[in-house]
This record gives sequence, structure tokens and C-alpha cells, in this order.
Amino acid sequence: MLTLKSVQAGYGRLPVLKGISLHVREGEVVTLIGGNGAGKSTTLRTISGLLRARKGEIEFTGHDLTRLAPERIVTLGLALVPEGRRVFRTLSVTANLELGAYHRKDKGQVRRDLEDLRQRFPILQSRAQQAAGTLSGGEQQILAISRALMARPRLLMLDEPSMGLAPRMVTQVYEILAELKESGTTILLVEQNARAALKVADRGYVLETGRIILDGAAAELREDPEVQRAYLGKGYREVWE
Repeated sequence: MLTLKSVQAGYGRLPVLKGISLHVREGEVVTLIGGNGAGKSTTLRTISGLLRARKGEIEFTGHDLTRLAPERIVTLGLALVPEGRRVFRTLSVTANLELGAYHRKDKGQVRRDLEDLRQRFPILQSRAQQAAGTLSGGEQQILAISRALMARPRLLMLDEPSMGLAPRMVTQVYEILAELKESGTTILLVEQNARAALKVADRGYVLETGRIILDGAAAELREDPEVQRAYLGKGYREVWE
């Protein structure tokens, strides 16, 4: 579904991605893990068109994304939940959700999708007219994920969904991702919380200073001594506990 081949990208004269290659198959959950400054968020920004690739190829469902505008990429079926949630703080919860479907023409189905999400996440109904900026961090993350789902994406990308959340909300967010996985949603997940990410993912890539240094099945990466040493730490608890 998604393929990156030798992609390079950066900011000004600063190179960040130094020739990364990866792929995501339909129905998979794939995670990118790594430390601060590894290039994880830059990878998602480059895929979604917010940052231009300097070299390499990015192909999504047969379309070359390297020169497409971000709004065109969304219409192809690729949605991003950005780092820090980035909800429209002064707009209502409902207005945020409706903006997720701005490009859709099937208004009747949009209304049904909105109602389905309200049934799935009651907070979206009980706080429907409340300004999004007054929600807690965890509630904003649920809103940001739901807003992306309103686009009916073929591939959902999430950038650090657990960042800044209390442990209870981290658990809730990853339960949502597990449910999306069960329903067949294709996901590309960027996380510093490697343990949580590898728990829900099918496969993973380890990114370090703009290069992929390791990849494989999520279960194998969880058992890899170097991954444990660098990203999992000692004495960690399962995210579900």
C-alpha cells in the first residue's frame, strides 16, 4: 500500500532522513521507533506532503506522492494524527470532527460516521459543543484520532499518540489502536513508547539519526537485546497492566 525508497528529507541545510526505505501492507500495523531526533516525525511529515522529499520515491496505492500537495494526499486516503494532537482549540468538538471530513461529498454517510464515532466514544457526544481546547490531553487525543477517521482513510498515520498522557490514558489510546487493528485499519505508528508500539504492531522499524538500522516482526524486535537496551529499558511493565 505504501512504499518509501531511499527517501531523503530535511529542514534548510539540515539533513534529517538519509535514505530510508520501508513499506506498509494493507491491513498491517507498522511502527517506527527511535529516540528524539531520529527522524520519526519527519518521516510522517514527508509522506503526508508537509515536507518535500529531496530524493527518493514515495508511492501510495500506485500514486507518486513526492510532488503532491497535502490536501491531495488526504483525498487519496492517507490521514495524519499529528504530534501534540493539534486540535482546533477554539472550535467545538463537533466542528473539529466535521473538519476531518471537509473533502468528502457523501454528506449522508458523513453524518452516519459522525454518529458512529459518538457511539464509540461517548465523550464526543457529551462534549459536542465544548471548545476542544478545554478537553484533557487524553480526550484531545481521542478527538484527534476521531477527526482523522472522519476522512475515511485507507492508511492512518499517528505521530507520538501517547506523548504527554497519563498512564491510564495511554492504555485507553492503545486499546483504541488495538480495536482499529482488529477492524482491519492500516496504521503507520510513530512512537517513543516502544513497548506500547511493539505490543500493538505487526512489524517495526528502528530509526536512528535518519537511518533505519533494524527492522522485523514486532515480536522479534521486542526480544532483540539491542532494542531492549536502547528503547525498552529494564523493569518496564506491559502497557495493558
